[in-house]
This record gives sequence, structure tokens and C-alpha cells, in this order.
Amino acid sequence: MTFSVPPADPATAAAHFRARLSFETDVSDVHAALEAGTPGLVVVDSRGDAAWRQGHLPGALHLPTAEIAARGAELVPAGSTVVTYCWGPGCNGATRAALEFARLGRPVKEMIGGFEYWAREGLPVVTPTGTVRRRVDELTAPRSAVACDC
Repeated sequence: MTFSVPPADPATAAAHFRARLSFETDVSDVHAALEAGTPGLVVVDSRGDAAWRQGHLPGALHLPTAEIAARGAELVPAGSTVVTYCWGPGCNGATRAALEFARLGRPVKEMIGGFEYWAREGLPVVTPTGTVRRRVDELTAPRSAVACDC
């Protein structure tokens, strides 16, 4: 098979993929870290008020992206590791939020998939009426588990 751009050499590819993993995490790993009670982890929902009320991750801190520069250092203790999320893969709000936390000097990762994939994988969502779980979407996770075993 011929590609219009050939693949990178293995050492360059390894450096690239290692770097990506230092910037990103996925919903399964965030869920596992929250379940384990990982010390110093702060998960930040960077969406607006209406989205937050519609549903959010258990234990998440609600801090819209536009407020992070002004309030982030006050609300997120120094030494914490921040994970940001927004709506989903079609939204770069979590990326913008992660940039703001990096500017504040906080170690930060973006949760790829966002709230959309958290909910689609059947993980708990806090709503005004309580905590709910959606049926697992088989296009995002195996029906019998909340991780793809990758």
C-alpha cells in the first residue's frame, strides 16, 4: 500500500505517541482513577451552566473555560493533576480549558471523548434528579464492560 505521506520512522513515531499520551487520557482511565480515589486528581467540567445541569461526571468541578484564568488557581489546589472535559470529540472546549490550566502551572490532561463518550460508555452521570447510567452504546464500548480492554 502506498500512502501520500509515508509513516514516520519508529523512533519518531514512539516519541509522538508518548507525547500524545502525556496530554490525553480517556474516559475509561478517568473512571478508573476516580474509582480508585487517586490523590490530587481534579476533574474539571469546562462547559456552561445549562450543560452542567443536564448532567456531569460524579465529583467533577464545574468551571467554565472562560472562568479558569480568574478562578482556576483558587479552586484547584497547587500540586493537583487536572483532567478537563467538555461535550465530546467534536468540541475543543476541553483543549482550551487544558491550555488555561497549563498557563496556571497545573499539570493537566484532556479527557478525549468528553462527556459524550462518558455517557455513551454507560458510566455514571449526575443529573438534577440523581445519578443515572445510560445503556452502553456498543459502538463505543463492549456491552459487558466499561473498558475496551485495550
